[in-house]
Amino acid sequence: MRDYDELIAFLGEWGPFQRLIFFLLSASIIPNGFNGMSAVFLAGTPEHRCRVPAGANLSAEWLNASIPLEEHDGRQVPSRCRRYRLEALVNFSALDLRPGRDVNLSQVEQEKCLDGWEYSRDPFLSTVVTEWNLVCDNDWKSPLTTSLFFVGVLIGSFISGLLSDKFGRKNVLFATMGIQTGFGFLQVFSTSWEMFSVLFLIVGMGQISNYVAAFVLGTEILGKSVRIIYCTLGVCIFYAFGYMLLPLCAYFFRDWRTLLLTLTLPGLLYIPLWWFIPESPRWLLSQGRIQEAEAIVQKAARKNGVQAPEVIFDSVELQDLNSQNQQSYSVLDLVRTPNIRSITIMSVILWMVISIGYFGLSLDTPNLHGDIYVNCFLSAVIEVPAYTVSWLLLQNLPRRYSMAGVLFLGGCVLLFTQLVPASLHLLSIVLVMIGKFGITASFAIVYVYTAELYPTVVRNMGVGASSMASRFGSILSPYFVYLGAYDRFLPYILMGSLTVLTGILTLFLPESYGTPLPETIEQMLRVKG
Repeated sequence: MRDYDELIAFLGEWGPFQRLIFFLLSASIIPNGFNGMSAVFLAGTPEHRCRVPAGANLSAEWLNASIPLEEHDGRQVPSRCRRYRLEALVNFSALDLRPGRDVNLSQVEQEKCLDGWEYSRDPFLSTVVTEWNLVCDNDWKSPLTTSLFFVGVLIGSFISGLLSDKFGRKNVLFATMGIQTGFGFLQVFSTSWEMFSVLFLIVGMGQISNYVAAFVLGTEILGKSVRIIYCTLGVCIFYAFGYMLLPLCAYFFRDWRTLLLTLTLPGLLYIPLWWFIPESPRWLLSQGRIQEAEAIVQKAARKNGVQAPEVIFDSVELQDLNSQNQQSYSVLDLVRTPNIRSITIMSVILWMVISIGYFGLSLDTPNLHGDIYVNCFLSAVIEVPAYTVSWLLLQNLPRRYSMAGVLFLGGCVLLFTQLVPASLHLLSIVLVMIGKFGITASFAIVYVYTAELYPTVVRNMGVGASSMASRFGSILSPYFVYLGAYDRFLPYILMGSLTVLTGILTLFLPESYGTPLPETIEQMLRVKG
């Protein structure tokens, strides 16, 4: 079969049809931006301490002394999970003894927070943590909540690839957008942490499935020159716009149920897009549905005001491709030959490490010094120049050198963070944001790179499987952040080291710069490293 891009070259690269597809598919990504990081605010843990019942009959002095102090970051702060035994304090208060003078507090027995906790209402009015007391003995549930979302993303990454290769990109795109919106709405009415987490997992499935389907659909419909812009300045920057909306919404809606409802309802605005976004002609051809592919391209020609040939896809010319597509492709085809197997293994490692760095740094914003809303906004804003730079790199430089360069930048800066004096908070934030810049740029490049390496017949499956592998990284990322409780530099050391090592691995991948998209596995085998 002749190159698909040559067959539809008469459409032009940037006509009304391409512009419509570009902006509609890019806009469909906006909810992914604020839903993907919503756990930063939905599952935020505010300052808290043990509650002392109002009827405990303690004097004001003993009430103030009821919480023991413990050292945290070199400061003495009230304990979050312990209090002095209430029965003993009531006796001391009744005897008119004074803490510190008549009673040595270090010798008073302590107990757990038997009457619950008092939570600070700054910066959150409520979160799922305060709703269901996910602190102290239950603090493991908070990172697990975020990890379960990414477990859903993991499942969705794999299933969406299989389903959209079988049922079409468009069908899966809209079905998963519906899942993301519908189950997100149900989350608002959660009555327990278990219910919230299960629904969060399902939302995660829809979130990534919609992202991958929109990415592949745009990659296959748009021309070669527009394809790179779509994958960086289109999909990724619109994702960043959604991410920027998250701290803005969270600032004004500080109750988690109201915030979640605000983030979910915009999904209904995408229903009319069904009548404007077509199926991928590339996918239709790979399924042997030549007439449907011709009808879409003919309609695109009319919209662009150009004359289409009477026969765009010749059935004789496509006979070999149709014969090829009678085969049933499975995930095993991603490891069928030594070449595709090597690419798949390296893609899996690459995606996993990039995901650990990206989500680890994004979820760590509450632990940076300063305002959580400002830090989250900065973390989102830095993605815009990162995607812009990645677009310039994709336009002008080989893929593997571009990828290795941004990975080395992000990893080395994160490793350097541990050398910054504790008093220079602003410099630490700047370095973390530069690290986020490098890793975000690599995330934009890796989508394009992976899509170019795999052929049409398994492209969505290949991107989906690679994306699935990255979700193991995102599942682990909340626990990388959690390691900061033991050593605040440990997450940066681990993420920086992994990122630098992956940058070296990237240099061994085949180079796809300047080559046409392969249609079959056989064509892919001619791509040399």
